[in-house]
Amino acid sequence: MAIRESFTYTDMDLWLNEKRVTEIECLVPDLTGVARGKILPRGKFTQERGMRIPEAVLGMTVTGNYPTEDAGYDRAISSTDRDMVLKADPTTITMVPWATDPTAQVIHDCYFADGRLVDFAPRSVLRRVLKLYADRGWKPVVAPELEFYLTAKNSDPDLPLKPPIGRSGRAETSRQVYSIDAVNEFDPLFEDIYDYCDMMNLDVDTLIHEIGAGQMEINFLHGEPLGLADKVFFFKRTLREAALKHDMYATFMAKPMAGEPGSAMHVHQSVVDIKTGKNIFSSDDGSASPLFKNYIGGLQRYMPSAMAIVAPYVNSYRRIVRHTAAPINIQWGMDNRTVGFRVPESGVQDRRVENRIIGADANPYLALAVTLACGYLGMVDQEDPTPMTTDSAYDHKIELPQGLPQALQLLRGEDRLRTVLGDRFIDVYAAIKDLEHQEFMTVISPWEREHLLLHV
Repeated sequence: MAIRESFTYTDMDLWLNEKRVTEIECLVPDLTGVARGKILPRGKFTQERGMRIPEAVLGMTVTGNYPTEDAGYDRAISSTDRDMVLKADPTTITMVPWATDPTAQVIHDCYFADGRLVDFAPRSVLRRVLKLYADRGWKPVVAPELEFYLTAKNSDPDLPLKPPIGRSGRAETSRQVYSIDAVNEFDPLFEDIYDYCDMMNLDVDTLIHEIGAGQMEINFLHGEPLGLADKVFFFKRTLREAALKHDMYATFMAKPMAGEPGSAMHVHQSVVDIKTGKNIFSSDDGSASPLFKNYIGGLQRYMPSAMAIVAPYVNSYRRIVRHTAAPINIQWGMDNRTVGFRVPESGVQDRRVENRIIGADANPYLALAVTLACGYLGMVDQEDPTPMTTDSAYDHKIELPQGLPQALQLLRGEDRLRTVLGDRFIDVYAAIKDLEHQEFMTVISPWEREHLLLHV
């Protein structure tokens, strides 16, 4: 479901007039999930109907640097720093609730000068996967669950993060999973968040307190993947703004605090037949269909090679540790939260699988694209899953990459994922992540200074 169903450019102009919008934030999600773009006056936005920004904006690290001397990257991104043409998707138009003056925001798609979609842009990658489903008469349905931490403001990156002060005047010091009172500590913030989300039609569902101190989870209603990715993209931006208003930070880092659980983006996924509307994961007799098992088999077969996309930073792998409320392998099971792929108890039409490997720090467009790609390949190639795990998967061996270099090696070597996601995307993405890891390796951590400085 888009932010606004079936909006045309004419509808968008009428809506902007009704809201008396004076300026528009023209947004492009980059490979890190950061909002790039320009802010235009209303008149210029209507007149131009397509702004330009450099193609290399989609080829930056999270620190704003560019790979050099990488053959794949150089083949994909022009050395002349050429422009992309950006065209607004009217279905994503919404207000900016925290702006002082009437301001709208709208997500744009990226095009080459010849009219082709820029194939390594995150929205384009997801569209590519969705077309593969549509060509077979299938429509995937997803429901993300997004974990995050609220923290006290931290202006010095050398200092550890701390839980924020709630309305009681005290910070959390113990685990408060599912505590209503712990959520109520931040009532003013969450009232703003729900108000903002209502104004933006983000369709958020339930809010719960997770295991960690100051850790929360927001659930989205199920829907169409591109629309849900847009909503997660908007929500991350909205939450950070709302938290700043209340003198705290909100972070989607996979592991922001030592000694606390990491944050995930669990994604429930199913597939329906476009003609009949029936869930293809269920047979006519109500049992799990062969395609359902193949889908799980595809997740098991390809998710280790997709790890660099769903765990995109060096910090991401701090979350993938045994007995820390995060999966360490590709086991699957019924209503089992220790596995990588959980099958919740459900009715026939609601049969689905939950991918619990994805981190909250993942780009939502790319995370949905790659988990759907894994399932698609499983169904097309008729991959069989392993036997179902009925005990704790934490007692099984680690089957996921334990760091970004290993994950990138697996990603580059998996031809089937490259075919589905696109050569240029894989080349650009891997080059960026290589550079990010190189940048990280130039930093000396407090642990190294504490334990190695005088002892080795």
